[in-house]
Amino acid sequence: MKMNLLRAASWSGVFVILSFALGGPMSRAADADWPQFRGPNRDDHSPDHHLLYSWPANGPTLKWTFNDAGLGYAGYSIVGTRLFTMGLREEQEYLLAVDTTNGHPLWAAPAGPKYPNHWGYGPRMTPTVDGDRVYALSAQGFLICANAQDGHLFWRKSLVSDLGGKIQEWGFTESPLIVGKVIIVTPGGAEGVMVGLDKGTGEVLWRTKDVTDATQYSSPIFVEFGGQAQVVQLITKKLFSVDPANGKLLWQTDFPGSVAVIPTPIVSADGYLFATAGYNAGCKVVKLAADGRSVTPVYQTKKAMNNHHGGVVLVDDHLYGYSDGPGWICQELKTGNVLWTDKSLGKGAIHFADGHLYCLDQNSGEVALIDASPKGWHQTGRFKLTPQSTKRSPEGGIWPHPVVVKGQLYLRDQEILYCFDVKGK
Repeated sequence: MKMNLLRAASWSGVFVILSFALGGPMSRAADADWPQFRGPNRDDHSPDHHLLYSWPANGPTLKWTFNDAGLGYAGYSIVGTRLFTMGLREEQEYLLAVDTTNGHPLWAAPAGPKYPNHWGYGPRMTPTVDGDRVYALSAQGFLICANAQDGHLFWRKSLVSDLGGKIQEWGFTESPLIVGKVIIVTPGGAEGVMVGLDKGTGEVLWRTKDVTDATQYSSPIFVEFGGQAQVVQLITKKLFSVDPANGKLLWQTDFPGSVAVIPTPIVSADGYLFATAGYNAGCKVVKLAADGRSVTPVYQTKKAMNNHHGGVVLVDDHLYGYSDGPGWICQELKTGNVLWTDKSLGKGAIHFADGHLYCLDQNSGEVALIDASPKGWHQTGRFKLTPQSTKRSPEGGIWPHPVVVKGQLYLRDQEILYCFDVKGK
């Protein structure tokens, strides 16, 4: 959403900044990295420009594959020339580092035991990189802090035995959020749904005791609006916000979630907050008050976005993503009006880069490049991932989101990591 923010608000005015890895405003140099889930601002907007606007018939050039990432659905963070992800090897989940120049492995750090699951074994989150440290969460809820250079573990915490959380059916999938000196996770439970830990030591700094629901599968975002810093998170029946300094509840609003709530919330530069989920939950939009400490409902509908887990991106007040039922859609953020739908590609994940949407079919492994335009689905490239994993559970899919950074497109199917060259001439 960085591009959207720059268009919508001046740097000197009141604007929104989402989660960032270093605890302060991102510099332009740092924007070239992808330090956490959905990128520097947790909006799935690539910082890249001058990318290919169309692809050859067979797709962009494959630079390398790495075939030992392990099983699982973990995404990837890219900082410098290092890619960080997670994977299951035999009975152990690992935090992994890979060289982005050639796909060679750098190190592997143990993160937790295997989480048996009908939809496929292995970790589900994206590591968070902060300076010389990287943070990861295993499917069974072991949060680790490791040295980004060599994988040495500094500390480890269990969201279950140490923090009173409970593993949900699909395991822990949240990607931790760092705000300043605090790392924020959502174990759920009677002691408080969200916890802030000292990122250096793992010591508990605060709990959100006003909200004691079970956790879900969404990852939180950081918002600064009207002078109020806050962390926004989505659980089954609530969209809520806390102060990252102390965990105090700022506001909450009802949400019609059911079974599983997975997508990460989205916020616009002028304070509109969007949340969606599958299983016929639909979507809801609220508006932040001028001081950022309360919200007003704008609309709630099941006739627009019903996004299961492939994510949604916001570009110029238009939402794009896959909606169960109508297929890929474009929806107006502030009205809920659906401008177009398309079923030429199956259900999957989405990513925004340089005016285009990278759409991934979770079943076929096809990737489509389309214009990010409210005028309709205009495809300028399409290819199919080859080879694909033979180890993926029949109940699973190619679920990790596409990422474009430093001219390279990253995709994953279980143990196989792919890197494609999408830099323009």
